[in-house]
Amino acid sequence: MPDLKIDPTLHDFQQYVTLMEKERGFSQQTATDKCLLLGEEVGELFKAVRRLNGLAVDPASEIFELEHELADVFIYLCSIANRYNISLEQAFRNKEKKNKQRNWTAKS
Repeated sequence: MPDLKIDPTLHDFQQYVTLMEKERGFSQQTATDKCLLLGEEVGELFKAVRRLNGLAVDPASEIFELEHELADVFIYLCSIANRYNISLEQAFRNKEKKNKQRNWTAKS
């Protein structure tokens, strides 16, 4: 099992996900597979948020923990980025550079 460094960078997380997927037999899944799985996890994340905010959920449905669902979404994001050789850190920095040039206003 790979180990994750103490105080990991985004690069460290992406490397960990690569090793973890190889070990668990997931490395052959395509980016499309990962996107579909990400969609499922986002749905579970939304259900966890709904439950935490007191919104109606099917009482017979599985209970999802917000912390776990956030981690699952992050793992799939790393996995998808890895399949396209995208550094999430650099992508974040590039996007924020663009966002800083935009004008943000709140709707009232």
